[in-house]
Amino acid sequence: QEELDKRGEKLTFDVASNPEFLKEGDAIDDFMKPDRIVIGVESDNAKEVMSRLYRPFTLNNHPVIFMDVPSAEMTKYAANAMLATRISFMNDIANLCELVGANINMVRRGIGSDTRIGQKFLYSGIGYGGSCFPKDTESLLHVSRKYGAEMELLQKTISINRAQPLLFIQKIESLMGDVAGKKFAVLGLAFKPNTDDIREASSIVIIQELKKRGAVVQAYDPMAMENARNSGIDITYCEDEYDAAAGAHAVLVLTEWNRFRQLNLSRLKRVMADVFLFDGRNIYDPFVVKRFGFHYEGVGRAVDHD
Repeated sequence: QEELDKRGEKLTFDVASNPEFLKEGDAIDDFMKPDRIVIGVESDNAKEVMSRLYRPFTLNNHPVIFMDVPSAEMTKYAANAMLATRISFMNDIANLCELVGANINMVRRGIGSDTRIGQKFLYSGIGYGGSCFPKDTESLLHVSRKYGAEMELLQKTISINRAQPLLFIQKIESLMGDVAGKKFAVLGLAFKPNTDDIREASSIVIIQELKKRGAVVQAYDPMAMENARNSGIDITYCEDEYDAAAGAHAVLVLTEWNRFRQLNLSRLKRVMADVFLFDGRNIYDPFVVKRFGFHYEGVGRAVDHD
């Protein structure tokens, strides 16, 4: 209003908050078939305008939830913080599974069958990334500190996520020893499949840590290699999975692209210099991979079969 007054413009307006809940790689489908539409308004007029705007969605039984503006903003942050917390919790459980001899995939199926918990966002791995979860958890933590509230659970969610790629590096070193001079094939750069986004990707952290230790990294990703190049990530970019694995001492699967689930393991092993396969997304059956002569390591899978 102050800016309009400075310009001498006499306009009537309302402020509404309409946070989006779109997943990268599924944005169009999420927009057309939303679980819910959250709208924060400060007046009846704003509510009427937004109701007319979203009428086609209500006619198709997509719920529109009206609330005040601060609550709408908090809903966005709280939703992403909740999902991030589930991921960090499962990674913490996965790390414990390795110590006690349990299998995180079995645990996931067991707890996910509880209708109060459900199956989504219970997958362990090398941590979350992307444009939303890291940014929104940090933003919510910043707001909480501004108002003098200590969100200890959220702080732990963030710290677990930051540690997860480093634990993956520790696992590699514990099995392979000094990685200096050794060649690593990285399959997957994007923080998740079906996107070229490498922002806050755990794969980039792992690559940087390997390079610090003197390792040689060659990588393949179906979509994200151009972004990685443009970001100055100095590694060898390859034509496909087998090109990346040529002469490698270990393959690291860091993004769960569907094409990586269907690798020709005989061909992969044939082009490698050694037989380590580190599955950072638990997409393989350890039993099958080991039958091909690989030394397989996943995340939270002390038991060798699912």
